Amino acid sequence: QVQLVESGGGWVQPGGSLRLSCVVSGRGIIGMAMMGWFRQAPGKEREFVAAIKWSGTNYADAVRGRFSISRDLSKNTVSLQMNRLKPDDTAVYYCALERSGSDKYYDPNEYHYWGQGTQVTVSS
Repeated sequence: QVQLVESGGGWVQPGGSLRLSCVVSGRGIIGMAMMGWFRQAPGKEREFVAAIKWSGTNYADAVRGRFSISRDLSKNTVSLQMNRLKPDDTAVYYCALERSGSDKYYDPNEYHYWGQGTQVTVSS
């Protein structure tokens, strides 16, 4: 069975950095899939952060230039490097997997599998 496990969250001051990781188990070849990062703050809907597939990457406007998504196919891992973090980045961050070839990378409803989430808190 497919399982996604996020790690790397924590507390940082504004301007700091964190690197999140997501390990996929239960199936191989994540290069054939679209992998995404989403986040959800208390009282807000889940929002798109970044996605990666064979054809390239995509970023939300709020994080473009600060966050970078990457993957290591040999480890079935996708990562999210987050730099110059802001208080508005505070949220639970989720890793997600899509396997049906959707073009709607920004839509959480297009993803088949989700991790449990990892908390990121940015404050002074």
